[in-house]
Amino acid sequence: MRNLSLIFIISSLCLLTFSRCLLAAWQWKRVRQAGGLLPILKGGLRIDANQIALLAGIPLLLSPWMEEWPLAVDVTEIWFQLAWFLLVLLEVSTPQFIHEYDTRPNRLYVEYLKHPQEVFGMLWKGYKAMILAAVLALGLLAWLAYALFGQGVPDQDMVWWQNIVFFLSVAALLVLAVRGTFKHRPINPSTVAYCGDSMLNTLPLNSLYSVSYAVYSMKNERSAADVYGGLPVDAMHAVIRQCAALPAGTSQIPTLHRQVPAAQRSRPLNVVMIVQESLGAQYIGHLGGASLTPHLDELSNIAWTFTRAYATGTRSVRGLEAVTAGFPPTVSDAVLRLSGAQSNFFTMAQLLKQHGYRSRFIYGGEAHFDNMKSFFLGNGFDDLYDRQTFKDPAFVGTWGASDEDMFNKLHSLLAAPPGQPTFTLAFSVSNHSPWEYPSGRIVPDGNPATVHNTVRYADWAMGRFFEQARQSDYWNDTVFLIVADHDSKVAGASLVPLRHFHIPALILGADVSARRDDRLISQIDLPTTLLSIMGLATEHPMIGRDLTQMDGGRAMMQYGENYGYLKEDALIVLEPHKAASQYRYTAPATYTPTALDPVLAQEALAHVLWPAWAYRNQAYTLPHLRQKT
Repeated sequence: MRNLSLIFIISSLCLLTFSRCLLAAWQWKRVRQAGGLLPILKGGLRIDANQIALLAGIPLLLSPWMEEWPLAVDVTEIWFQLAWFLLVLLEVSTPQFIHEYDTRPNRLYVEYLKHPQEVFGMLWKGYKAMILAAVLALGLLAWLAYALFGQGVPDQDMVWWQNIVFFLSVAALLVLAVRGTFKHRPINPSTVAYCGDSMLNTLPLNSLYSVSYAVYSMKNERSAADVYGGLPVDAMHAVIRQCAALPAGTSQIPTLHRQVPAAQRSRPLNVVMIVQESLGAQYIGHLGGASLTPHLDELSNIAWTFTRAYATGTRSVRGLEAVTAGFPPTVSDAVLRLSGAQSNFFTMAQLLKQHGYRSRFIYGGEAHFDNMKSFFLGNGFDDLYDRQTFKDPAFVGTWGASDEDMFNKLHSLLAAPPGQPTFTLAFSVSNHSPWEYPSGRIVPDGNPATVHNTVRYADWAMGRFFEQARQSDYWNDTVFLIVADHDSKVAGASLVPLRHFHIPALILGADVSARRDDRLISQIDLPTTLLSIMGLATEHPMIGRDLTQMDGGRAMMQYGENYGYLKEDALIVLEPHKAASQYRYTAPATYTPTALDPVLAQEALAHVLWPAWAYRNQAYTLPHLRQKT
């Protein structure tokens, strides 16, 4: 067992160091700019020692007392081969994960395993060569594992006092390796973070450690204070209410307030939220992007067009929680997937139900993905239309029916009103890897299966819908919001890459006047603004600003473990277990370090703590729903 353990330790260190060097070579331009390879290797040695100590510790500690037992040797062989396989699997998966998400495998890696049909279908269609290469590498390294760990023999006996010395020495070394430091706080990812590039800060980790730590960190899911530091509850509420210009709410729902619209309407407007998948500003012509969206650019001329709108995160569920519930981001998971938010949680549908609205959700994929079905149906939505409800769709890809099929469903529902005002959430699906869409709609530029061509198709499908909508009876009675959930492939050599949170946001339809609005806004400002345009006087807990009567002036975003709070050009960045840092941001990607403004830092901290507090205390709801909890 001692020999097997020693072979495993040396082999694992070589494997992880070799993998880390390959990743660093692949990203060498960024590595060189951040100080070279040495910080990655030094931090990696500490993290690998921690990981390998956890894997090899028990066999090493037991070896003095069980070294002559053949069964113990057999179990150790199986354990080390399994541990080796996990290390190899995660490292082999890492390059593609970094390519997609600009980080090592993390909690998202585990979450995607809950949806094997969609994820493996996407991988097979889009990355066959990568999968085949990974399977080949896994096979070769599994064979190597058997050669290294599959043929162990009992160790030679040691005298009794040698067993004791060996046991105590190994125990001390294991404790040191697992803690990784003599300081009070044990080693964690922030210990080996060394630069302002979030992706590079994950290279000292190994991917099994990264995933394990992410799963372990789920115990802090509802406690942002454990990650960023605390603030007295009363002070937190005071900051939130001051920033949102809210009066004191109730003790149970501190942000509950009455929102009075800029103008009342004799007849309520229908409202449609069109959430576009992965449509960042980098693709949008009127936002200075690649001009791949001529139809959206044309609509911007007849819409209230926000030019500085920012997403709250990098996942669809994060964007959906912002626009449908006005809920700010936190380090924990989006509320769509949290067990405590599956009923009696505030959404626009819950609110509008009190005003006689019927709420519908339209999605071309399977609505169970990311727990959307449970969350929406449990929180006020009346009807759900997903892939299985689409009759004879024109095209079905890995992620579901095409955008044109989704828009066809939307048009048919709006053209046949149910006799009451409606709120409709329509979520697109086509602009997603492996970039599938029906042929004959656009003329592809080069390889059809690229993000640029899929963006062009998504724009075509939306433009086609609005040609129909503008000629339909429902146009004058309906206000539309077009907004992206997030950008695609959010990455960058910065702690929070703001240019990849920049998204399109347009409000049009009914009697909305065309205007270009250059104010800084967040996704959470959009539902409150829609309520005002609809002419509804409402009572709700949202802290977003009514942009018909107030300025925006700030945006907030969660980027992995980092939280960004942007107020005009001042960016506060909160990192786990570190002091806040401040930068002056100049678009698209210039960050100038500045002295920390303690008032602004407290404002940022309050905004990352408050959503977690509201969720934990069931304080993001409506009074009649609160009584049910």
